[in-house]
Amino acid sequence: MARGASLIGAVLALALGVLAIPAVSDSAAHFKCVAATFKCLLPKGATLENVTAVPDGGSFGEGAADIPYPTNPTGLPELCAVIIKVVSSPHSSYRFGLFLPTTWNSKFLAVGNGGFAGGINWLDMTNGPHFGFATISTDLGHSSASTDLSWGLENPEGRTDFGWRALHGSVQLGKQITEGYYKRPLKYSYYSGCSTGGRQGLKEIQMFPDSFDGILVGAAAYYTSHLSNYVTKVGLYNLPVEDPKHINWTLFPAIGETVASQCDMADGVADGIISSPERCTFDFSKIACGTATDPTWCLTPPQIQTAKNIYSDYRSSTTKEFLYPGLNLGSEAQWWILLADIKPTDFGTGYARYFLLNDPNWDWHNYDDSLVTLAEKTDPGQSTAIKYDTRGGAAKSSSTFGGLLKTQDFFRYFQIPGMQHCLGTVVDAPWAIGSASQNIVLGNGTNYWSVPGFVDEGHDALLALDSWVERGRAVDKIIATTWRNSVDPASGVLRQRPLCPWPQKAVYNEHGDVNVAESWSCK
Repeated sequence: MARGASLIGAVLALALGVLAIPAVSDSAAHFKCVAATFKCLLPKGATLENVTAVPDGGSFGEGAADIPYPTNPTGLPELCAVIIKVVSSPHSSYRFGLFLPTTWNSKFLAVGNGGFAGGINWLDMTNGPHFGFATISTDLGHSSASTDLSWGLENPEGRTDFGWRALHGSVQLGKQITEGYYKRPLKYSYYSGCSTGGRQGLKEIQMFPDSFDGILVGAAAYYTSHLSNYVTKVGLYNLPVEDPKHINWTLFPAIGETVASQCDMADGVADGIISSPERCTFDFSKIACGTATDPTWCLTPPQIQTAKNIYSDYRSSTTKEFLYPGLNLGSEAQWWILLADIKPTDFGTGYARYFLLNDPNWDWHNYDDSLVTLAEKTDPGQSTAIKYDTRGGAAKSSSTFGGLLKTQDFFRYFQIPGMQHCLGTVVDAPWAIGSASQNIVLGNGTNYWSVPGFVDEGHDALLALDSWVERGRAVDKIIATTWRNSVDPASGVLRQRPLCPWPQKAVYNEHGDVNVAESWSCK
């Protein structure tokens, strides 16, 4: 398998006994988990902040000091936890955490972050050492919640750390420390991240194609220059709240239920899951006052237009150029993130104030399409990850790689119908595949990593990627899982279903239990 194989998920892509390279227990490694071991491995500009020997079943993290990731993972295997600080410029620095398991499989895993958060993502690091991977995460050079971008004000070096430099530097130094600690070379290197984490992985391989042998990317926020402005634009559709066009957030679930009633059967199966939103033409008269099917609520003509705007693509008001896709039918349960406040989300307004304009007093009422043009030209921090032809060509389509079939030799895209952003579901859809961010909602303990009860390459996307890279087993499907309580595996499995590489979809076989994966095929 060629280097750079990718398993890409829409939110999104072996048990230790079947990994291609067996994990080797090095009892001496744990006794090396002391400061003296690492100080001799660090280059100039890097300092050691913490070294902790974590026992089997132990916990590690930074608690409340880690603003976006305050929950420390528990139930860890025996490992050495390390925190390193690196000076990245005369005006900036970043930190990264490293888990070095006593039982190491000669592999390396980097995990990503979320939003504009600044903090080491210890929870997402947890899966790696359970499988034997040495695993890192970086704080991206700042400390903040995911919607706090104020650290970017007049801070171009800090933005660059966020955009690409902190991850790249952490990966390079993390690999060196790993090899020095175990005194053995790395065999394979991987990446897993969702949302901003997805963007980070794509950006890294676009700039440095040899960093990873395989990447697992979910719901990538890769088009920073457009996405960060789009979320302001879509918020403005529903503002101000005093305007007759405004839709109160309490109606979003009801709109979603009506959409589901019309779009559920687009895939031929009535299961409450919208699997093919592109096949559904929504009849807005069913929610319009005077013709609505539910007499308890309805939308006025201005509100109907707001809903249509939300579903429509964002285009330039002057040139009609396509700028960003609208929200899909079926997305209503998460509209509140962008549409429920008295102002647009800080993801967008913060980007304008602290990244683009260096003006903390910029008024979101003054938003116009010129900010997209400015963002395209300047791309603060060089965070946008759209140069997908890593060979340096002027790629326009998958024909660059020889068409769909040849592209699928190294890149596969899986959609997860009914899943929310990166994780979870409100429609009992199978969603868990062991990808980044998902363990955050599965409880914190020895069984919350991977997919509880299904730790194998058929159900865990990271293990599927591992098998593809090292054994040439191309990923033709991944079985997603949900439970009776969708975030509590102890409640028992409710549904499983295959996820298929685009353009295939899971198709019901017309017999068998629709909640069982074997009743579906990729076609």
